[in-house]
Amino acid sequence: MTSLTETAGRAIPLIDLTRLENGDDDGRIEALCRRAETPHGCVAAVCVYPRFVATAASTLEEAGLAGRVAIATVVNFPGGDGDADSVVTAIGSALEAGANEIDLVFPWRALRSGDEASGRRLVAAARQACGEHPLKVILETGELAEIGLIRRAAEIAIESGADFLKTSTGKVPVNATPEAARILLEVIRDSGRDVGCKVSGGVRMTAQARDYLDLAAEIMGPDWIGPDHFRFGASGLLDDLLATLSGAAPADENPDCY
Repeated sequence: MTSLTETAGRAIPLIDLTRLENGDDDGRIEALCRRAETPHGCVAAVCVYPRFVATAASTLEEAGLAGRVAIATVVNFPGGDGDADSVVTAIGSALEAGANEIDLVFPWRALRSGDEASGRRLVAAARQACGEHPLKVILETGELAEIGLIRRAAEIAIESGADFLKTSTGKVPVNATPEAARILLEVIRDSGRDVGCKVSGGVRMTAQARDYLDLAAEIMGPDWIGPDHFRFGASGLLDDLLATLSGAAPADENPDCY
């Protein structure tokens, strides 16, 4: 089994360091961006609400991290009920403000009611609006709940142009789980397409990160894992990774739940 120290070092460049709180302000986003560079390397991206993209861009520029740390933002978030026109407009505004990556909430309620066309239409429109920028599609796996629905959402997203499949918004009772991540990874593998996986929602401990990395290696192979294919959407995880690398975290941490 991979050591926690090795896991921590491997996981830091896979993090989308996230702050999506209703009470956010420029000062909190600036502080988030200053955490993006650690003594053990930079995170992959910071993820903020669209209204803070410009703040993130200027802060990363001042810190010398522009081009090294991407800026991700969310659209159709968190409910997933927006129409294609509003999503396309939001994506255009976010990219103009400096976003590099778009995290789109899939219309999971529509799929749950038997409507596949809405998901296809929305993801395809978002894919076109993103241009060369990565599109991560948030499937809200905890709300879909059923294996068949999660698998179908993943298939629709890939067929419609998703660059990443993402587990969750982090705003619902059940977020990322190893079971859901396994389904997404298996669908990616079976598709034969160059699509990544982002595990998001409730991943806070190094041992959890190890479990997900082991799962990805089992299904996709260890060489597949890197920022272009695998991400953690998290806020507190970085603190635990750094504590692990400093020797401050317990060597045998093994949380019972996710």
